[in-house]
Amino acid sequence: MYELQTPYYICDEVLLKKNLELLKKVQDESGAKIILALKGFAMWSTFELVSKYLQGCTASGYHEAKLAYEEFLKYNKAAEVHTYSPAFKESEIEKIAKISNHIVFNSPNQLKKFIWKVKEINPEIHVSLRINPEVSASPVDIYNPCGIYSRLGTTLKNFDEDMLKHLDGLNFHALCEQDAEALESVLVAFEENFSKYFQHLKYINFGGGHHITKKGYNVEKLIVLIKRFKEKYNLDVYLEPGEAVGWEVGDLVTSVLDIFENGMQVAILDTSAEAHMPDTLAMPYRPEIQNAAAAGEKKFTYRLGGNTCLAGDIIGDYSFENPLQVGDRLVIQDQIHYTFVKNTTFNGIALPSLVIKRANAEEELIKKFDYQHYKERLS
Repeated sequence: MYELQTPYYICDEVLLKKNLELLKKVQDESGAKIILALKGFAMWSTFELVSKYLQGCTASGYHEAKLAYEEFLKYNKAAEVHTYSPAFKESEIEKIAKISNHIVFNSPNQLKKFIWKVKEINPEIHVSLRINPEVSASPVDIYNPCGIYSRLGTTLKNFDEDMLKHLDGLNFHALCEQDAEALESVLVAFEENFSKYFQHLKYINFGGGHHITKKGYNVEKLIVLIKRFKEKYNLDVYLEPGEAVGWEVGDLVTSVLDIFENGMQVAILDTSAEAHMPDTLAMPYRPEIQNAAAAGEKKFTYRLGGNTCLAGDIIGDYSFENPLQVGDRLVIQDQIHYTFVKNTTFNGIALPSLVIKRANAEEELIKKFDYQHYKERLS
């Protein structure tokens, strides 16, 4: 019998540490500060480890900022909390200012509205503005922050020079799972349009989307780009990857619940693309499954479906060397980043448990979700 009930995400500490060591190499050799983007990886039970390598967290609102403040700073008191939102709420801005070292405004309107209140509450807070460099190589529109009519960041046309007296830095985020060559192209446009303002600043945040821990990423080029930028402008540089932290550090383990024929073999799993792997439908992309191949490549092909009533809750078509049986476990690979942070309880389907595989190979159940977690989200 299996000890752990499916579905569950399992994060491998050894693999996570390997990613963190590479990110630390970038920090050490480039002089940049790397902070964890919680929107991509927020498994706070790993923060004791992560805090030994990274300089803090970047949050996308009050709740993420509070998580960073409560759980990351517990292990690293000197860590920084950076908080950004497309628009801050009156009811939250004071709470955000109290627990943040940096606050990032999305527009001149928001900066002018809140700057005095923020500075009154936290005179030491660093203030920056998100910039839209209007250049991006993002692979799909849904993840392109520089697309036409974008709501994310301030363009050169809308930049108000009167803001400079309030600003310590500028932020841009224009990448999505991309390499150093994409960053280089963005930097060219960013410098061309905004370098005239750099003399007023202390730092530039290069945002996220840097696929640093993916095999084949040109780490040395990234280090050169950062060093060159720092030396040219005498500014600090931040990077805030989320996916690169959680890249290939763990999987989603699921079980086969039913198998039937409908023009092809269909297998229903106890997980869901819609509820547990939303990017497989939004991106979209085809996740890899251990010991499986594309349809037709191996002897037995199945359409793998999720356990919700959404017709399109389909993970994909996969082939296996041996026929699947009810009760078999499948390991859907690389499912730690941008998965459980986006989970829903659509249809009342249970959220997958969270498990950590320790360095000694012990699999430790960290969190199990039940009916109460579903009910408490409703009224």
